This record gives sequence, structure tokens and C-alpha cells, in this order.
Amino acid sequence: MSEITFDDFMRVDVRVGTVLRAEPYPEARKPAIKLWIDFGEELGEKKTSAQITAHYQPETLIGRQVLAVVNFPPRQIGKFMSEVLVLGMPDENGEVVLVGPDQPVPLGGRLH
Repeated sequence: MSEITFDDFMRVDVRVGTVLRAEPYPEARKPAIKLWIDFGEELGEKKTSAQITAHYQPETLIGRQVLAVVNFPPRQIGKFMSEVLVLGMPDENGEVVLVGPDQPVPLGGRLH
């Protein structure tokens, strides 16, 4: 494991947002869900595609607060442009479990 400085860590802009909309993304190479996430006034709404189908259905994600890296450049995922990277941890089978606050927090809040 390589070490990073605190300044390196601070360059990664991780914010909290609320999922406004979620749809299956059957055209993706691996099963995925399209997400539209509200990050508040400063950043607005951003979209992404996430391989989270093992633990989540689109309708269960609406209203959920998630953490995402918001300062990556946009990335084309098939025919869908992903603007942020939602964060998760692998379970015992390597399937993604989303990371988010355990209490409601203001939209757009930055991870410290």
C-alpha cells in the first residue's frame, strides 16, 4: 500500500447527494443501474451508472443519500455519460454495498 499526503486526499472531492431517480441499465456490459443524484445548489444534479444490482433495485434507491467522487472527468459508459463515481465497499462476495451517512445531512456536504 502506498502512502499519500493529506493534500492528496483533499484533492478527491467526495460529496453527499440524494438519489432522485434510478433506472435499470440493461445495455451495460455488466448489470448496472443508472442514477440521477442531487448534490445541492453548488453542484446540482449529476448522473452515473453503478454496478450495484446484487443488493439494490432502482425503486429502493430513491431518496437514499450516497457518497460520490464529483471531480473525476465525465466517462462514457456505453451510451450513458457518467458524471460522478458513487462509492461502495465489497461484501464477502465482492458485490458493492453503497457508502452513505447514517443520518440525514445537507446535500453537497464534503467528506472531511
